Amino acid sequence: MKILVLGAGGVGGYFGGRLAQAGSDVTFLVRERRAAQLRADGLVVQTPDGEFRVPAQAVQRHEISAPFDLVLLTCKAYDLDSAIDTIQPAVGPDTVVVPLLNGLAHLDRLDAAFGAGRVIGGSCGIAATLTPEGVVKQMSPFHWMRFGDRSGKPRTQVQKLAAAYAGTPVDASAVPDILLVMWEKFVLLTTLAACTCMMRGSVGDVLATPDGEATMRELLDTCIDTAKAAGHAPRAESLTQTESLLFARGSSFSASMLRDIERGGPTEADHIVGDMLRRARSAGLDARLLAAAYTHLRVYEGHRAAAAS
Repeated sequence: MKILVLGAGGVGGYFGGRLAQAGSDVTFLVRERRAAQLRADGLVVQTPDGEFRVPAQAVQRHEISAPFDLVLLTCKAYDLDSAIDTIQPAVGPDTVVVPLLNGLAHLDRLDAAFGAGRVIGGSCGIAATLTPEGVVKQMSPFHWMRFGDRSGKPRTQVQKLAAAYAGTPVDASAVPDILLVMWEKFVLLTTLAACTCMMRGSVGDVLATPDGEATMRELLDTCIDTAKAAGHAPRAESLTQTESLLFARGSSFSASMLRDIERGGPTEADHIVGDMLRRARSAGLDARLLAAAYTHLRVYEGHRAAAAS
């Protein structure tokens, strides 16, 4: 199976690198500078268990001459439109696109671009970044991926991807209800982003205040109720894990969206908090705290746009 990975940063570099390390036919679709770096030095990945380096096939958009069997999409939501254009030459009649974006809003846009039959569901968890030297650095031990046809039916490419990851250390598997997995992560990330971005602090900072726990709880309950209204009520084990992360006193845990704000970068505000707010309102739920958090993020984005102009 020929696999194309869009990007070779923290997510694409790690999950694609593990496949390449195990012998899969992996090509990275990257910009000119990163392509030259990969061709010269290979893909270098630092993990808590040590470093590995693999030869990396790298291409730019104009160098794609035939469709791939599977495209792993690892961009940020604010880059989705350009990512769709970039992978167009790689998507043929039998290609499967596996997006590893946060949230759910990207599915409609990908369906419109490629057809729902070519787009399956995907979700992943990893703390990783790309260093200035071009090294993919995994910063904590966890590294998981789930994927599956949104209809729940078996699919050849999905089974082949699961088999490919079976030869790697990644906790990766095909699941029959990928939308539930995506909703469970959506609930966690929206609550985390809404609270830590609005309060400009970590989970521990929020919980150290008199009303912090109640604020976090109200945001979480709103997201859970939204998931239930959509027909994807989070499972008990997922909620237990979510609460262990969101209500850990003294925790330095915060949303990557907060780190985007702190460095003055773009955020996935519309794709995560804004989309959950729209879904909550459509379900007739009281989403005042979500609205406040989204307003806060939009004000930030407005200031950022004004500074850029």
